[in-house]
Formats: sequence, structure tokens, C-alpha cells
Amino acid sequence: MTTPLRRRQVLGLGLAGLGTAVVGPLLWDRVQHSAARAQPAGATRLGSVGGVADLELVASATPGRLPGGPATLLTYNGRSPGPLLEVNAGDQVRLLLRNDLQEPTNLHFHGLHIPPTGSGDNVFLTVPPGGSFSYEFTLAKDHPAGLFYVHPHHHGHSADQVFGGLGGALVVRGNLDRIPEVAAASESVLVLKDFASADGTAEAGMGMGMERMLGREGPLLTVNGELNPGLAIPSGGLLRLRLLNASNARIYRLALEGHRMVLIATDGGAIATPEALDELLLAPGERADVLVQGNQTPGSYRLLNLPYQRSGHMGMGQVADAPQTLATLNYAGSVAPLPLPKTLIPVAALPQPERTRRFSLAHAMGMGMGGMQHGMGGGGMGGGGMGFVINGQPFDPDRIDTRVSLSSTEDWLIVNDDVMDHPFHLHVNPFQVISRAGRPEAQRRWKDTLQVKAGEEVRIRVTFKDFTGRTVYHCHNLDHEDLGLMGVLQID
Repeated sequence: MTTPLRRRQVLGLGLAGLGTAVVGPLLWDRVQHSAARAQPAGATRLGSVGGVADLELVASATPGRLPGGPATLLTYNGRSPGPLLEVNAGDQVRLLLRNDLQEPTNLHFHGLHIPPTGSGDNVFLTVPPGGSFSYEFTLAKDHPAGLFYVHPHHHGHSADQVFGGLGGALVVRGNLDRIPEVAAASESVLVLKDFASADGTAEAGMGMGMERMLGREGPLLTVNGELNPGLAIPSGGLLRLRLLNASNARIYRLALEGHRMVLIATDGGAIATPEALDELLLAPGERADVLVQGNQTPGSYRLLNLPYQRSGHMGMGQVADAPQTLATLNYAGSVAPLPLPKTLIPVAALPQPERTRRFSLAHAMGMGMGGMQHGMGGGGMGGGGMGFVINGQPFDPDRIDTRVSLSSTEDWLIVNDDVMDHPFHLHVNPFQVISRAGRPEAQRRWKDTLQVKAGEEVRIRVTFKDFTGRTVYHCHNLDHEDLGLMGVLQID
């Protein structure tokens, strides 16, 4: 999953395709196989050619090869994470998903600004076992360059499938990549993902109900499917780490021994001014690009996951006693010192909001079977179970929770009334964080996923651009999502 940065032409994203579809097993027989011929199933990278990205992902159960890990992994094209997808702005994307699992699935193009309907980012679509579906959209020429996330989003199965291994990174190339100091850096895409142990254990000593209530974390922490892989940097060099939290529930608190990380991009793309960081917090679904300078004594330095308490109540949520090693940065060779960029890409302020809404995230004890069926894909947890609610209501796919107007701008107050952290994710349209606990943000940046700590209130601002249709907002702790912490958004 490590690829050298090459000079590329401008990118962007746009789209086409509307409507809702359920695709049966016979559709695969009617689909042309050009994608399979052009993009080998075992490839580590699948990219566009001549402005067209003909791609194929096969979701299947595969024998696990992770030392101490589960006997079976859920994979795309036999890999967990799946192959790196790389496209340019303006590309036409045709991605065939074939479902070789024993349960329904689909795809979510996390962070892409594309239609939420038809063959776009349609999370209400079902691809049944043995079925397939061709996602088709065109990336707009002005779509931001960045690191995005492809993963399943079939309600009631999202958490199991992501925890089991499904997911992968998608890179859109654009103007950020052409900034000279950024273009000079070598590049590594790092997909951070935890796995259960060989006996299926997530949180040791906890029953499945408690695991799901907290959100499952596995004891095996991997980078690109490996335990403690090596990264290389020459003395004087510059390394661009593109970080994706592809875990089901784990929150990473990242630090690199002996080095500061210089933030250049968040979920939705570049920031205006680089920020030097000693630590970087990444909630599930969040991404970040950082630059690392090779300016230390040659040797080996660990990329660490520092302890983090994701719940403030009764000791819930295990915290590691010591930092955990994710990868190791090794110095090799030397080059003339490469400078950091001084400026990046301006982030324009959004218009003043036309209205403000409040969204309370909370848990609900003893919801009963009716409410929990939506939260568990029909399985439920019984009358004494626990689920989650937004503004007092668990997820119902047949109910419109929030209706907004196309081209309008709104402020949303995301209020965490719970005793545990909740990463809030909005589909289709990126937002800007205006304030936390009433304190203004220091620098504007584009986000689509936001860590909201227990008891915290965050104000975000969003303009609903370009696309109408039905989509969702939810907690990206995917066990919480499947347990009801999601709402339906209608853009008219």
C-alpha cells in the first residue's frame, strides 16, 4: 500500500446516476468483464486509465494469514484492506461490486461529494449474496484532492463487515499533489485497522452485548494488514503519511518518536496553513495527511498509538497501559534537505447559516424489540437491551429525520449527551467546524467525520450542494450505528 508520488494531472469529482436498486445474482452474467481484464484481482492498486476507472471489488471470506489473528477475514479481492483505488478528478468511475459473502452488503464512498442516489453513494441499496452491482459516477473536475474511504454500509451488517476486514483507501489526485514541496515527498498510504484474536476475542473479558455497546476493538493493531511494518525515509528527506482510521470503533492517538507531524490535509482535503503536531487523534472514518521530515539522527523510530480513554463512565472502554507500536520508521540513505511548504490551499468560509438545528446523541436503555430491530438489522437485543438514539429516536430507514433545501447553509449543533465518545459522520457534503464548547476553531478545514467527546457540544456548518436525494448522518463507531445511532437526511 506504499506508492511513490508521481506527477499527475488535475483531478476532480462529479457524478451521474439516480434511483434505488436491489441487484440480484443474475446481473453479474450481463456485466462486461473489461474491469476484471484491466485490473487484476490480486492487484494492490487499481487506478484509472485515460479518464476512466474500470474497477472491480469482490467481497468474500478468505483464510486469515495475520499471526494470532482470526481464521477467516472478510476481504476485497482477497485483501484486507482492499486494493488502493486511485483516480483523478474528472474521471468516469465504474466500480463493479460482486458479493461472494453469505449476507447482503453494499458500498459507501466515504467523503466523496457524489450523488447519494442510484449508482452513486447509495447506502440504501442492497447487493444480496451472489449478486453484483455496478456503481457509476463521474468525479467533478473541481472535486478536492484527498484520501477517502470505501467500506460496506448495509445497515445491520456494517459493523460486522468492517470489523471482519472489509474496507480500503481511495485517493483522488489534485491541486494539493502539485504543490512543489508536497510533490517532492515520498508517499505512503497507511490504513489503520484492528482485528480480533484467533479465538475471536475483541475486548477481553466482555460479553458481546458490552462489546457492541462500547464498540468492538480488536487486540491486533495493523497497518495495511501487517503487524509493525517498516517505513523508509532518507536523512534530509520528506515523507507524506496518508492516514486512514478504518477500524470499527478504535480511536487512534498517534505520535511518531522523535518527530513532529506536520498536518497538511484533513478528511475533505487540504488546509490553508501547515500545522506542526506532537499528536494526532483519529476517530473511525477520519483521515489526515501529514509530512515528516528526516531531520533526526539516523535510526529507527516507532509510530505509536498512545493510550486513549473513549468513555468517561465506570471505567468503560479499555485503555492500554503503554503505547502500542503500529509501524517503524527507518532511516536509509540521505538526500539534500527538502523543505516543508509554507502555505497550502485556502479554505473559503461558508455563507452565514439560514437555520440552526440541534442533534443530541445518547444511549437508551430497555428500548424494546421494536426500536432495536432497526438498530440490529432485524435481530434486536430484546426488551432489556441497550441502543442509541439521535434526538430520542433510533434509526428508522422509512422515516425522514431531517429535511433540508438544496444550496442552503445550516449550522448543526452536535451534542454528545452520552458517557462515551461518538464520531459524527455526514454523508455527501463536507462541513466546517465552527466551534467546540463555544470556543471558535483556530483554522478552517473541511471535515466529514468529527470526534465528539462525551458531554461535548460542537457547532458545524454545511452547505448542501449539487445533489438532491436521501442519505444519512450517524455515529461512525459502527456498532453504535447498527444499534440505532443514525438519522435519515432528505435534500430537496
